[in-house]
Amino acid sequence: MKQKLKKITLLTAMMVLSAILVACGGNKSEKETATTNGEIKVVTSFTILTDMVEAIGGENVAVHNLVPTGTDPHEYEPLPEDIKAATDADVLFYNGLNLEGGKDGWFGKMMDATGQDWDNAYELTEGVEPEYVVSGDGREEEINPHAFLDPHVGVKMAENTIDALIEIDPDNEDYYKENGGAYVAQLQEIADEYEEKLGEIPEENRVLVTSEQAYQYMTKRYGLEEGFIWAIDTEENGSPEQIKSLLAFIQEHEPPVLFVETNVDTRPMETVAAESGVEIFGELYSDEIGEKGSEVDTYVKFLQYNIDMLHEGLIGE
Repeated sequence: MKQKLKKITLLTAMMVLSAILVACGGNKSEKETATTNGEIKVVTSFTILTDMVEAIGGENVAVHNLVPTGTDPHEYEPLPEDIKAATDADVLFYNGLNLEGGKDGWFGKMMDATGQDWDNAYELTEGVEPEYVVSGDGREEEINPHAFLDPHVGVKMAENTIDALIEIDPDNEDYYKENGGAYVAQLQEIADEYEEKLGEIPEENRVLVTSEQAYQYMTKRYGLEEGFIWAIDTEENGSPEQIKSLLAFIQEHEPPVLFVETNVDTRPMETVAAESGVEIFGELYSDEIGEKGSEVDTYVKFLQYNIDMLHEGLIGE
């Protein structure tokens, strides 16, 4: 009850703050180019989009990221500074595919609270065919938002970013095409490397086991079996039933190693490792890039790290 009251109080505070901000400065109802110091004021929902927009937008964008590294992007409560940035933003970029909970989730509520027009918001996974997590009886339950773990989807998201920036700032079309073309080329190179390295994995080792069913888009594209403890981070994580189900999967598919994501509690997978006798090889990234200056502080590095870790762990040599 206390937690529910806390969320209601926070949402009320967001509404009051946004009303004050709108009354003071107003917000845009149509797409237009920002001219504050020549920069477009951008809000992005989480770190991967921040990196993508900054790489393509370059000196023409000033980006405020919402969900910081180390915070769950599925369920986020915007801070007062996020509300101000969203109110003042010329454009907002979000992942979509239910990462931010859809229009009824935290991002949609923030849009409503700030009075922002949805015409100013771009879903960067537009055009991506969704995959669905499934229940124990095989029913499709909800959209899996982690499409960006497939580098081919990353290419599509980058292309959508280029198109969006050109739409809101057509005077700098050549600039965005040049930056975007270089960025897409890097992602395409990574996609080719995924094809090559995952193609080298022996048939009997083509099994990826992680804590969350985050890698579904990638495993489907490259033909890997996928095992996991829980389907998505917002549900119960690491229950006895979930662990029992994964142990049965491991017994059937005999993966060479297990992996655990950088942003989850490692104890459930440690239990699985102890009971199955299969070792945890290492960590993979799933929902975020690292802090600036860290080993994986860009989306390209994020994808590169994961393919290097997957190849080394599954190759079986």
